[in-house]
Amino acid sequence: MRYYFNVKDGTTMLDEEGVEFNDMEAVKSEAIQSSVDMLKGLQGEHFWTGDPWLLWVTDEPNGGGSTLLTLTFSSRLAG
Repeated sequence: MRYYFNVKDGTTMLDEEGVEFNDMEAVKSEAIQSSVDMLKGLQGEHFWTGDPWLLWVTDEPNGGGSTLLTLTFSSRLAG
């Protein structure tokens, strides 16, 4: 089955192509690893505003169809 990984981090990036995976365990693993890789690159102030960063996986392109899983992260500097 083809899965589509969409991201919202101040702007929304919708997956048009998707990736083939055999099962949800592989999809979950990819979602976590992709999130880690993307979050490592976020050093700007936008990430520290408390606004949620989202990665959600759908079964149709461009964020369409059913949402199969969502990862949500937010961060805020104390003080």
